[in-house]
Amino acid sequence: SIRGEGYLRALFLRVRARQGKKKAIGAVAAAILTAVHGILRDHEPYRDLGAEHFNRNDRQRTASRLARRIRSLGYEVEMRPAA
Repeated sequence: SIRGEGYLRALFLRVRARQGKKKAIGAVAAAILTAVHGILRDHEPYRDLGAEHFNRNDRQRTASRLARRIRSLGYEVEMRPAA
């Protein structure tokens, strides 16, 4: 079982939901190798992007996709940020 709440766990869960466990393990392994390469190349410590990384990047895209989906179901959608 994967422990913690960092970027690698979020990546694993995200890929596993769409493509299965084996692909998710491969994606995490690739991410680790990419991080190690950057650490060795730049001589900088590892900085975890955090579990919310994907949510921060995809917030507007997710809202637009959901609005399109709702419109396709025959509803009107007005989007505005929550107060």
